Order: sequence, then structure tokens, then C-alpha cells
Amino acid sequence: MASSGIGVGLVGLGTIGTGVVRVFREHADEIEARLGFPLRLAHIADVDLETDRGVSLEGYRLSRDFKALVEDEAIDLVVELIGGTTIAAQVVTSALEAGKGVVTANKALLAHKGAEIYALAETHGAPVAFEASVGGTIPVLRALREGLCADRLFALRGIVNGTCNYILSSMESDGEPYEACLKRAQELGYAEADPTFDVDGTDSAHKLAILLGLAFGVHARPGDFYSRGIQLIAPADIRAARRMGLRIKLLASARRLDTGVEARVEPTLIPTGSVLAGVDGSMNAIEVRGKMSGPTLYYGAGAGSLPTASAVVADLMELARARRLGVALRVPPLGTHRLEPSGLLSSDQERGEYFVRLELGEEDRSRRVSVALAEHGVPLVSLESPPGEDLTLTTGETSRAALDSALALIGSAASASHVIRIEKEI
Repeated sequence: MASSGIGVGLVGLGTIGTGVVRVFREHADEIEARLGFPLRLAHIADVDLETDRGVSLEGYRLSRDFKALVEDEAIDLVVELIGGTTIAAQVVTSALEAGKGVVTANKALLAHKGAEIYALAETHGAPVAFEASVGGTIPVLRALREGLCADRLFALRGIVNGTCNYILSSMESDGEPYEACLKRAQELGYAEADPTFDVDGTDSAHKLAILLGLAFGVHARPGDFYSRGIQLIAPADIRAARRMGLRIKLLASARRLDTGVEARVEPTLIPTGSVLAGVDGSMNAIEVRGKMSGPTLYYGAGAGSLPTASAVVADLMELARARRLGVALRVPPLGTHRLEPSGLLSSDQERGEYFVRLELGEEDRSRRVSVALAEHGVPLVSLESPPGEDLTLTTGETSRAALDSALALIGSAASASHVIRIEKEI
């Protein structure tokens, strides 16, 4: 332990890392007042130490190799903010093996290698904290791990990707296609130059994998549940949703059933008057429902340099208190000492109601659709063809497998079909 307080080493001086430096520069006195002892950023490691990030690095030890930082005896806690699952894994592993607590915002690393990291933390008695990995500044992980730990949770739904939420909100408010709204999101800094991980649902799937462990005690990786992004959403879908009194949101959702846990990431139609439907722009929100606690909602900025950095430093403060008191692993990273090795339902076991938009020719299209749905036992609730619009339908509760079979029976004319799940209970 550093004699003058708790020493922090930061690996990764990107957007969030720069935000962490700013928090320490501007809030050091308040952090010390809250802790009762100094928490000092002492060492920074990054391959690029020349680029001006708009924040002073004076007074910090600087290294290009993270190993020098981990081996620094003045460092008690290590922050990993480089992202990815290769070098980041080496940083986290080496720090834990050295008995140093770790704070990370790396959802991809935790989603794919979390089980190994948590086991390593327990073996070496070194804590790992990751509040900033889901929801940015929203303290939802802490709420799941501690605030709701006495309850049995049965449902979780959230808007956990600000890029997708901004694009969908813009498509609705401006009436523009996906491509135009994505370009504007990039110009405003809400979307990366390569937005693939955001818009194809990968980022949300990483976050849902973490949430599944905390909320349901289920060990899951992103490939274990259905995931789809927003690239195929068209203005015609937005208009149809409006006619039905619904809005389209990219939801990460899970619920506990008698047969197991159902989980998915996909565009979803939800009632306009629901709380989640009112979450616009780049904001995030996660709703959790428990048997005893009922519904609770967690809302705030889900990304950005300073909101995420604030969550990182809050984790550092929690670990610093524990280290000061000589306490390790006060609460397990996922709030439980036992994770279920499986328990997720396969996508073909799931049932739901669906909206379908079909680009079909005029001739006999309604009859063909009705016959195909009936042959596969898919209940038809509505079938509409507004002037100048594609044919749209909504189903009653059915399996996605049955619906896909019915659409295949309609034939190649339905190859441009678009299916969106409907969630009425939000």
C-alpha cells in the first residue's frame, strides 16, 4: 500500500481514460474528503503518450508498457481502459495475480472471459469492479449486486446502447432513413467511425451477458442467446409502429420462466406510454422487476467520457475503502458464489407476438399470407395494407420457428420480410 494513501495506475488513455484523469484533476479534494484518505492517480500507461488529450499529464509516471505499471510498488489499484479481449485480458490477469484490485469498463472482456477473471480474483483475493461496463454512469450493477440481492428477480429490460437509441429516436422524429440518421450520429460523436458493434447488437449483447449473471445467476456468453441489431429498420416500420401506438427500441431483455431464463437483444415494439418508450436520444434506461421489490428503473447517460469516468472512479473509491480496511471481495463480482452453468432457453423455445412487414406484389397477397400462417398454426391478429405502404400483419403468441416457417411458405416474394417482436407488458 502506498504510504501516502492508495495509489492508482491507469492503463489506456483514450476517451474514457482521459476522462478519468480529468476527474482526478478536478475532484481530488472531494474524493479525499469522502474517503477520509488520499486516492491518487500515480502512473499512466499507453502506447501513445505524445497526442494532446486536452488534459495535463504532469506529475504522473508515464509508461508505454503496462507491465511496468503493474509492477510499480506504489500502485495498489489498476484501471484497465484499453478495450478488447487480448491485451486487456493480460492487463487484468497480471494485476490480479499481483494481488492488485482491478477496475474496468470493458464489457467485451467480461462478457467473453468474465468467469475466468472472477475465479482469478477469488484465488488471489483481489477484487474486480466494473460498474462502468453497463449503463455508463447508471449504478445499475451495484443495485443488482447489493440493493436487490434479497429479492428473486424475474424480469429485466433495458435500452443499453445510446448509439442505437439516438438513431431510432431520430428516425422517428425526423422521418429520415437509417443511413442518414447514422451519419448524423457519427457527426455528433454518438457513433464510431465503424459503428458495427453498436448497430448490429453486439455491444448490447455484451452488456446483457453481464446483466444475466447479476440478475439471474446465469453464466452466459453473447452467443448463447438471440441477438440482432437495427440496420434493417426502415421508415415504413416507424410509420407502422406509430399507427399501432407503439415505438421501436433496441431492447436487451431477459425473464425468468418455469422452464429457464429467456434472453435476447433485438428491436422491439413497445407501448408509447411505457417508461422505456420515453427514453430518447443517447440516454440509457434499465427496468428490473423483482418478486418482492416490484419494478425499479435506472436511467441516465449510458456513455461518454465523463459519465463513464465518474463510474470508474466510484469503483476505485469502493475498492480503496476495502483495501484501507484490509477487506477483500466483500461482495462477489456478480453478487453470488454460485453461477448456473446454463439455464438459458434456446431461441426456438421462445414464444411471443410479432409485427411483420412484407414487400409483396398486389396479386392475392393477403390470401397467401393468411393461408401460410394458418397452415403453421400462427394466429393472425391484424392484416393491413395502407395506401402506398407495404402489407403489415401482427400475430398472437407463437413461436418464432413457426412464424419463420410460414414466411418461407409464402415464397421468395416474402424474402424482404421484416419481423419485429411486440412487447405489450413493459
